[in-house]
Amino acid sequence: MVFDLALEFVLSGKPARVMQLLTDPVLIRKWSGGEAVLEKKEGGRFEMFDGWVKGSVLKITDCELAYTWKTSDWPKEAKPTEVHYLLKEDEAGTKVILHHTGFEDEAEMKSHRAGWTDYFFDPMEDFILIIDKS
Repeated sequence: MVFDLALEFVLSGKPARVMQLLTDPVLIRKWSGGEAVLEKKEGGRFEMFDGWVKGSVLKITDCELAYTWKTSDWPKEAKPTEVHYLLKEDEAGTKVILHHTGFEDEAEMKSHRAGWTDYFFDPMEDFILIIDKS
């Protein structure tokens, strides 16, 4: 059995800026506080949070991004999950529709549910509101 997450977040920035915040390693470092790598091509390398998570880019367009996701905490034999973002313009800025699929256990899925808010989208929104102001 696998477990999937479907979440939505609304960010103050416009979709093009949110996509930059998701794909530019310099900007990722600024809002996340950790080193990042994202090669902007299918098959490109992806890393975040000082290498805690690694994967490869599955899709990248103006409004969609997808990559595999495997943390260094998971057993070597664990399969990577997939993260899919869809950005839609919203009156407040951007609605981010996130699907994180393929968790092998429910506890890990629940941990990531909280992590997407606490370590990803809250810091990104703080960056937009406090530092970026664009």
